[in-house]
Amino acid sequence: MALTMVAPGETRVFREYRGKEETKRHLQNLGLVKGGKVTVVGENHSGIILQIKDTKIAINYGIASLIMVD
Repeated sequence: MALTMVAPGETRVFREYRGKEETKRHLQNLGLVKGGKVTVVGENHSGIILQIKDTKIAINYGIASLIMVD
């Protein structure tokens, strides 16, 4: 399922990113690695706020729709 389908407060396991390789590497540098847990902290009109380990990041819906989680 795409990350955009996850409700705020839910924790899921990251499986894959289906976008550009450059963006994939950037997300990996931020801690989003295969098998890692990602929690949707909140969302607003422009994107989603995630918690990955001890870090919170904000991503837009376009990128979030390319992130697949279980």
